[in-house]
Amino acid sequence: MTQAKIGIIGGSGLYKMDALKDIKEVEVDTPFGKPSDALILGSLEGTPVVFLSRHGRNHALLPSELPFRANIYAMKQMGVEYLISASAVGSLQEEAKPLDMVVPDQFIDRTKNRVSTFFGDGIVAHIGFGDPVCPKLAEILADAIASLNLPDVTLHRSGTYLCMEGPAFSTKAESNLYRSWGATVIGMTNLPEAKLAREAEIAYATIALVTDYDCWHPDHDHVTVDMVIGNLMRNATNAQKVIQETVQHLSKNPPISDAHSALKNAILTPLDKVSEETKAKFGLLLQKYL
Repeated sequence: MTQAKIGIIGGSGLYKMDALKDIKEVEVDTPFGKPSDALILGSLEGTPVVFLSRHGRNHALLPSELPFRANIYAMKQMGVEYLISASAVGSLQEEAKPLDMVVPDQFIDRTKNRVSTFFGDGIVAHIGFGDPVCPKLAEILADAIASLNLPDVTLHRSGTYLCMEGPAFSTKAESNLYRSWGATVIGMTNLPEAKLAREAEIAYATIALVTDYDCWHPDHDHVTVDMVIGNLMRNATNAQKVIQETVQHLSKNPPISDAHSALKNAILTPLDKVSEETKAKFGLLLQKYL
């Protein structure tokens, strides 16, 4: 099977990459079921990449329905070592305006119904997650955004992404609480991805694409669906340019990431005590340590 070291997960509005050449759709299965959609293998200016639409190309999956484990495991199966995630978000701070791009360096978890680990079934592992994104990949991503000088886009090189359960948006009380915690943006998807990518020893970073202000903002009631969709489409166009630029930078000088050895000191269960069936299930994740 063709492999690619760079993976891309597209969020709301980003269901395909127009610049991809030599496209091949690949249906895969994993020990955790099927991913959200077929994987799209292709090349961006000669660099092999694999793309996945997070919610499916027809946006048919709620955030709580996303097969996060299958999505990340499928990326691992394809040989992905660096994962770029694009995500539509609401802003919790005045300075993060609609159309801005935030490269978060922290997350707050407010999800309730997500399985955010591959492990269990006889294997216990506790990854380090103090720095939940790969700082080297995040820097390459932020530098790519800066180099493009996109109109109407301000880059925020750090910030906190609050991941909520959804699918309903926040109440005003919740929105103001999250603001008091210092959160920058709010979304529904990226934290389970970040945790699972770390367990899969894949370097992970997010482009958070601001569509509107969350409901705390006094002008929020004037936001229309048409405005949000318009921003979503403009964000998707900008995100494709950023991803292309990031892939170029990354392919020339791929960094060694701490994420690439995240399991080295994380597995507590002696692997010689684990059943062969369980080893087979987790073989792709554990092969370096067996």
